[in-house]
Amino acid sequence: MVQVLFTTAGLLSVPQLFAQDNSPYSRFGLGDVVPNTNISNRAMGGIQAGYADPLSVNFSNPASYSNFVGYVTPGTNKMQNGRVILDAGINLESRTLRNPNQADKFSSTNGLFSYLQVGMPLRKGWGLSFGLRPVTRISYNVVERSRIPNEDSILTANTGNGGSYLPSIGTGVAIKNLSLGVNIGYLFGDRERSIRRAIISNEVEYKNANFTTRSSYGNLVFSGGAQYKINLVKTATRTTVLRLGASGNIKQTLKGSQDIITETFMRDQNTGDIRLDSVYDKTIRNGKVEFPASYTAGFVVENQTQKGGGWMAGADFVQTKWSDYSFFGESGSVQDSWQIRAGGQIRPEPTRAYFSNVAYRAGFFTGIDYITSGTKDLPLWGVSMGMGLPVFNYNRLSPGQYSVVNLTLEYTKRGNNDNILKENLFRVSIGLNFSDLWFTKRKYD
Repeated sequence: MVQVLFTTAGLLSVPQLFAQDNSPYSRFGLGDVVPNTNISNRAMGGIQAGYADPLSVNFSNPASYSNFVGYVTPGTNKMQNGRVILDAGINLESRTLRNPNQADKFSSTNGLFSYLQVGMPLRKGWGLSFGLRPVTRISYNVVERSRIPNEDSILTANTGNGGSYLPSIGTGVAIKNLSLGVNIGYLFGDRERSIRRAIISNEVEYKNANFTTRSSYGNLVFSGGAQYKINLVKTATRTTVLRLGASGNIKQTLKGSQDIITETFMRDQNTGDIRLDSVYDKTIRNGKVEFPASYTAGFVVENQTQKGGGWMAGADFVQTKWSDYSFFGESGSVQDSWQIRAGGQIRPEPTRAYFSNVAYRAGFFTGIDYITSGTKDLPLWGVSMGMGLPVFNYNRLSPGQYSVVNLTLEYTKRGNNDNILKENLFRVSIGLNFSDLWFTKRKYD
């Protein structure tokens, strides 16, 4: 860990350091893990195991797809019309890095795509969803200037970029109070890591050195989930249910290839870097990446009134077996991680006042990150809050349209004074949720 973060522990203490779009912890594993929950769920601390909403896509637990709603002809199982959901999200992140022993800090701001999902009911208690989302992201660029005994300067640039994506399709079906679901997708990605070193001397001309590894990988992956609904209270004025949930995936193997390059080069101001000599050049065609198993279990208690108000609260426990992970035979500085997530939502009784129709959410999470800092764990905690802002439909030709803008604010802190680097992340997420009634048979008067 110390060797890998040498450009981070020392770079914050020297004025020559510069960085851009920098997340040094994305050096480990497959990169920084992108939040794997819907923006509505993130506002509630990230709970998802027992969450099911007919107007949003909980892609983290495919069992929830059975909750998509549509109109069914009485006495049959034939869908007359259904509410199709388009759910998309974007993130705006502000990241601050700090060495606990130094006053210097580095900040960067990035706008990122979060997910695009479509959900639709097929029959009563049977739903389908498909979409695309990022899984991990790699982006770091740090430079260190140091000296050797003969007073020559050494300039070292350590950079990395890449990430992974998951297009997927899934289905969920309800059998009385039990819902089961499965997602299948193709997880693919790439990673490029480079170390460039130049020795600057007034007496001797040195060649610049470049060490680059380019990797790509991909394969089919599967995940599943289950939910069980228990009716606690059911009266003429309100309904209270307890929904237990579990989701996850087993360890899966991705196929990959890798190019390893060691070379000397010179820099030309007009044409860029020019290779002088190839010291080592090798391609590995049959590599593999072991993607770790992950499991989530939790519950949600939901109370709804006859007039449309109510509240919801829940909690999840998440564990990821990063000890199963390897990248072309290398395990890296990773360890098993866990999180406890808790949160809830309040929805007032709707009236003509706009803010009585808004859903208010809040939550928190805490745990141990998958990165290990030598013998020190990397603690992780955060808080979140958000709102579901309805957009009123003024289109008389499509009375079934319903749209919501989900806004979530998150603050995450990774690391403490015992770690080499502390990272504070403030994220603003905006989710656009559009739904309308489809499959309606046209009639002529």
